[in-house]
Amino acid sequence: MISTESNVGKTTILLALKEVMDPELPFLSVVDLGIIGDIDIHENRVLLKILPTFTACPAIQLMREQIIEKILSLGFYGAEVEVDYSIPWNSDRISEEGKKKLEKFGLATADTHQGNFSIDDIEQSKCPHCSSCNTTMNSIFGSTLCRSMHYCFDCRQGFERFKPL
Repeated sequence: MISTESNVGKTTILLALKEVMDPELPFLSVVDLGIIGDIDIHENRVLLKILPTFTACPAIQLMREQIIEKILSLGFYGAEVEVDYSIPWNSDRISEEGKKKLEKFGLATADTHQGNFSIDDIEQSKCPHCSSCNTTMNSIFGSTLCRSMHYCFDCRQGFERFKPL
């Protein structure tokens, strides 16, 4: 049985959730993506909140189910995962490890912005392939709502980027 002492239990849960991957980015954990919100442990039951990257995120239900399964596998008697829309997810929540994994995959990441960014910050991006800033945004919409499409003039590669949200 898992210790229900709050800090020990939360640390155990977060370590285990590093094994739950985003279905759209199967190399990136839900922890590194930064969608894990509050974790409340009471009488060996867990209430965990997740923050969707977008309101209509198609992967949120699958991630919710996988998080519940992982929590229960730790020996907790009950688990509930609530989607929390009261705290907006933003790209600053992606961990440094997560940003490195995204760039290795070929997906550029937004600079830390603390909620202050302009259209120029969305349009300008460093190429994840060659690190050049000689790039342009082709489309504000990529394969998912949280990404934009870019092109690098130096290495001549197209790439997607997480928008600074």
